[in-house]
Amino acid sequence: MPVPGATSTRPQRGPIVVSRHGRPALDRTAGPRLGWRDYRDWWNRYEESRLAEGQVAPEILQATVADADIVFASGRIRAQETAARAAPHLPAIHDPVFNEAPLPPPRIIGVKYLPKTWNILARAAWLSGHSLDGESVNEARIRAALAAEKLHEASENQKVYLAAHGWFNRMLRPEIKKRGWRCVVDGGDGYWSHRVYEYIGK
Repeated sequence: MPVPGATSTRPQRGPIVVSRHGRPALDRTAGPRLGWRDYRDWWNRYEESRLAEGQVAPEILQATVADADIVFASGRIRAQETAARAAPHLPAIHDPVFNEAPLPPPRIIGVKYLPKTWNILARAAWLSGHSLDGESVNEARIRAALAAEKLHEASENQKVYLAAHGWFNRMLRPEIKKRGWRCVVDGGDGYWSHRVYEYIGK
């Protein structure tokens, strides 16, 4: 039975704020139409692309992470620039464990699509087990568990902010919840969107 007036030694946790990066400079809706090999090259360029010019982090995101004690970003520059614009008070820790899940295109011969269409086809193929020579869906799920554990460990007596990626953030959600967190703010999945998680315990 708790002693009245006693101070709990249980560490306080979080919150954890997870955002998607801003709009990239490389536009997935723009042409030309590509074959599967050209799309693979396009994706490699996308992974190295910066944010489109002239973007400012939304005020609501800036306000939410203004008092973050630790900031993480993936190994991709678009996430790193997002973290710098949303939380300029702290340098971000760059960690590839938070990188986007890959988009290996299926080898469909004789067709050409816009990158946005290949994105959909590649994600469906990847979820079905297609990975070319890259990370498989099972390997990415293991990575998501490691990433969630990193956020959980960092949250002890600290507010944590992560700038990462659309699909990988989806993969993080169940792993974060397994560790006793509940989403209390759901900002959707668009560019610059964010979610806030509070610790409720297991």
